[in-house]
Amino acid sequence: MLAGQLNWITGGGDALGLSAGKLAVAVAGNFILGTLMTAGIGLYAPCMALVYALGMSPLVAFPVMMGSCAFLMPPASVRFIKAGAYNRKAAVGMAIPAIGAVLIAVLVVKSLPLHTLRWVVMVVILYTALVMLRAGWKKPD
Repeated sequence: MLAGQLNWITGGGDALGLSAGKLAVAVAGNFILGTLMTAGIGLYAPCMALVYALGMSPLVAFPVMMGSCAFLMPPASVRFIKAGAYNRKAAVGMAIPAIGAVLIAVLVVKSLPLHTLRWVVMVVILYTALVMLRAGWKKPD
């Protein structure tokens, strides 16, 4: 994405669909991203990177990510709900503001120029990578 933003290579595209081979790669890649999401890693930025790498329009990333989450979260959460292995107050505290946040994101993401959106996504990917590396290198207490 960075090389495309800096015009070093031609990146991204305007396709709204994929052929059989690329579709299989997209499904497998999104499946892996979905499994990582259940471990606490976000889906939007990696999904946008995947969509971008497959030559699709970055505008496709948001509906793909929302559809993935809609199918992923119910079965992934059943075990935790049955076991009561989650903080109910924290879940409600995140769910209520999330409704407004999604509405704001739809309006903001929809109105952002794609060039700016790509930079924002790259910053999110870099920040997440640095936080995860830092946590991985941290010595256990």
